[in-house]
Amino acid sequence: MQVQKKKLARSIFVRGFVTFLIIGFVFALHQTPAFAKVGAQGYPGSFAELIKKASPSVVNIIAVKVMRTPDQGGSPFGMEDPLRDFFERFFGGQLPKEYRQNALGTGFIIDKEGFILTNNHVVEQTEELKVRLSDEKEYNAKIIGRDPKTDLALIKIDAQKPLTPLVLGDSDSLEVGDWVVAIGNPFGLGNTVTAGIVSAKYRQIGGGPYDNFIQTDASINPGNSGGPLLDLDGEVIGVNSAIFSQSGGNIGIGFAIPINMAKQLLPQLRKGKVSRSWLGVMIQNITPELKEKLGLGTEEGALVSDVVSGGPADKAGMKRGDVILRFDDKAIRSSRDLPFVVASTPIGKTVTVEVIRDSQQINLQVKTEELKEEADAAPPDEARPYLGMQVQEITPEMAKNYGLSRTSGVIIVEVESGSPAAEAGLVPGDIIVEIDKKPVSDVKSFNRLLAGIKEGDTLLFLIDRGGTTIFVTLSVKK
Repeated sequence: MQVQKKKLARSIFVRGFVTFLIIGFVFALHQTPAFAKVGAQGYPGSFAELIKKASPSVVNIIAVKVMRTPDQGGSPFGMEDPLRDFFERFFGGQLPKEYRQNALGTGFIIDKEGFILTNNHVVEQTEELKVRLSDEKEYNAKIIGRDPKTDLALIKIDAQKPLTPLVLGDSDSLEVGDWVVAIGNPFGLGNTVTAGIVSAKYRQIGGGPYDNFIQTDASINPGNSGGPLLDLDGEVIGVNSAIFSQSGGNIGIGFAIPINMAKQLLPQLRKGKVSRSWLGVMIQNITPELKEKLGLGTEEGALVSDVVSGGPADKAGMKRGDVILRFDDKAIRSSRDLPFVVASTPIGKTVTVEVIRDSQQINLQVKTEELKEEADAAPPDEARPYLGMQVQEITPEMAKNYGLSRTSGVIIVEVESGSPAAEAGLVPGDIIVEIDKKPVSDVKSFNRLLAGIKEGDTLLFLIDRGGTTIFVTLSVKK
């Protein structure tokens, strides 16, 4: 009898303990934040909770920009310019030389004080900047810091109240196939949500020297630029930046800047200037043919094709033909890895660089130096040669909106009748690719290549006209 009582008591205790565990597990499930409900097959059933939490932190950006157009012949982009009907109605077909245009973009709040992260191309060259919050209130914004090389910018508003920031996640932990959600302001429609997966990582699309994009099939359209790319925990893992499209609309190939890159730059953006380290080498990938010819055991690494005289690499004894395998204990799998690794290294730090030279592995001690940025200012008028044309820098947004064949560079927007440019056959809409066989990547490089040109000089232009490149010679006049 005594034994039966003990068994009964033990049974009641076990059942009670199991019941306690089940209740505790259910309670824990209800208490754990689940921003995206997951279905039976592992697919998200709904993103509703994620969107409710994140949307108030996503803002619309209205940037007032001054646009230049030719004196005659309308827009350099032909009959497809969406502003043509307006100007033909009110100006009789004669577009003014300058007009103000609202460019739309997206950003997201990163702290309660009103700091907002977005794309550089959304806010550059603006006369006025406004931010509209999810409650429809608008605030004037000021630019705190910009970095054209990564297309990131930090702006700030004074909302006179604490704002709700998004949590910045870890883009390095992202896997191809992971679900992601993009929030933005496509075509000025206001906050719009799209979802997809990570299609690829470490994409280079020619947007800048530090390309390292996350590719996604979540719909990204003009106006989404600067908006957040979120994981299923509602954390930002990317900044939506560009699309690949020949029509200007989404075709399922979008690109976002990894948030870890942005987090690394934020302290400098808050100070208003981004400084980077410099190594002083020209590099290239190792092809199978180069591997065989140079007697290398691997195709990994960055092959040094030239060393800048007097630069940090030169001072450390690096030579043409060296293969860089590691920089500051970070593996260099290909030449595309090295620029960002070097740029992310503190200026003035002495690092160990592992190289292969003549089949021997050696370590070099390199002290990094600051990368000197070229001046943004154009040469003074007295030093500028008279070409008789006006140019404008191509932005990714412009390339999308007008279906340009290139997403960066310099486009001719005006050619004066009888000028050297007109005599050379240059026309509005031509994209300047090179001057005297030197690349033109932006207005800064365009101005630099023209500095020092004298009357009577002849320049060789490589022009992209409607997707076809042609050479044009131009005789300079003062």
